[in-house]
Amino acid sequence: FLFSKKMVKLRSADDRIFEVEPAVAKMSVTIKNMLEDLGDDSDAPIPVPNVSGNILAKVIEYCKMHKDDAPVSDEQQLQERYNEITGQDAEFVKVDQAQLFEMILASNFLDIKPMLDLTCKSVAFMIRGKTPEEIRSTFNIKNDFTPQEEEQVRRDNAWCEDKM
Repeated sequence: FLFSKKMVKLRSADDRIFEVEPAVAKMSVTIKNMLEDLGDDSDAPIPVPNVSGNILAKVIEYCKMHKDDAPVSDEQQLQERYNEITGQDAEFVKVDQAQLFEMILASNFLDIKPMLDLTCKSVAFMIRGKTPEEIRSTFNIKNDFTPQEEEQVRRDNAWCEDKM
């Protein structure tokens, strides 16, 4: 008969418990290290104090979708950097800004590099081709530069204007 794999329990900041397969949990380097430190006999939920249940659910969704992916080389990653986000990844990042930024923080905290890259790429695409004023509007950023300071920043960074 089949042996059932021991599930890993994760506890979100708001005390929700999630049970996931070890392969899913270990996509997070942070959780993988915790599991190695705790050993296999622990049944206690692993605390994920910086991540709410709703965001942890999104993290788990991502990890389930990508648990069988082959590792991506740095060279492949560079080649795909400017490609549009497609398929299930495009659907995954179709969330409101607040949720997207929480997903960035969670993937960074949990050390899930492919998810961090995807969510940051999504933000980069929101910014691409926009003026500073449009970016401020998109992300509700208050302009606290004086006109003189803004002009100085533009002069100091003129080199990057034609690279975008």
